[in-house]
Amino acid sequence: MSKNKLRTPSYFIKRLRDNGFIVIKLFAVYSKQDPRQWTLMVNPSESSVFITCYANKNNLDEILFEFNDGGRRIASNFFIKTDSIEVIIDFLLKNGVSNNTPYKGRERYFKKRLNNYDEKQEFIQQ
Repeated sequence: MSKNKLRTPSYFIKRLRDNGFIVIKLFAVYSKQDPRQWTLMVNPSESSVFITCYANKNNLDEILFEFNDGGRRIASNFFIKTDSIEVIIDFLLKNGVSNNTPYKGRERYFKKRLNNYDEKQEFIQQ
């Protein structure tokens, strides 16, 4: 049986980025007993949708993807079982997650000592 590429974070991220989404890998080191494999965020600072991949959740030997945006557009803890990235992309688009959003925020993480508080202070002073 071939390995499901969709459960591989690098493949999942590449396919989303190829379709215009901004994706940040957040976490990929869970304990062996934890069914979560990895977590990433789609369109930070706009939609901020967390996607978590689960393997063998509830001992059913299946791959599930959990979507969470704090209940804004997507029902809390919504799961999709699929082997197709197109299903994931269609779901994101139908739920208002844009795939053509300019994202300037990533640069701020590389600047020394700059965070959201600093940006707010700069905005207030203007």
